[in-house]
Amino acid sequence: MKIIALSNRQKQIAEIVRLDGPITGEHIAERLNVTRAALRSDLAILVMGGILDARPKVGYFYTGKNTLGMLMEEISAITVQDLQSVPVAIKHDKSAYEAVVTMFLEDVGTVFVLDEEGMLNGILSRKDLLKAAINNNDLRDIPVVMVMTPISKIIVATPDEPAASAARRLIDNEIDCLPVVKIIDEKKRMYQVLGRITKTNFTRLLVDLAEGKGGNYHNNEA
Repeated sequence: MKIIALSNRQKQIAEIVRLDGPITGEHIAERLNVTRAALRSDLAILVMGGILDARPKVGYFYTGKNTLGMLMEEISAITVQDLQSVPVAIKHDKSAYEAVVTMFLEDVGTVFVLDEEGMLNGILSRKDLLKAAINNNDLRDIPVVMVMTPISKIIVATPDEPAASAARRLIDNEIDCLPVVKIIDEKKRMYQVLGRITKTNFTRLLVDLAEGKGGNYHNNEA
């Protein structure tokens, strides 16, 4: 089912009708301080979407959905691939110092470590590098494989899963980033990295939804 991303004015109209319906288009326009003609397309979208219905000489009435329900439908339709960012990766034979440089240049807090076949081998975070530096080690002499989180402990996300489930995984495991992967071999934990999804992605989503821009995520890469 295709989810209609409502504008702020359409959400206002739906709420007015929910509270005061049945109500005529003229009265809705008066409440919003616009002309009846200005609302024609908004009302048509709400009726076609099944949120409102209309009866001659009666006006518009509410069909049962509330604005919270519409928001939940919109969120549930957003997948990981709608939000994911471009992954930043380094090879497994690089040093921890090179990982620091990559993080700085790419302005990220996590880099993915790839093996010789280009498969995910580990994840390196700022916290991992800080632990190594605290021990007075020269990061130039430390291979990334010595300080990274190994593949056996990595939690991943897949592109077509709901974004909400990935967000829950971030919260439950108290981590900042999940690699978005194509599963090549689940038993051998062979993953091809396609992207990354972070707390920043979800913060941006929250702000966009609050500003009525949620529809921009459907069928688009963030």
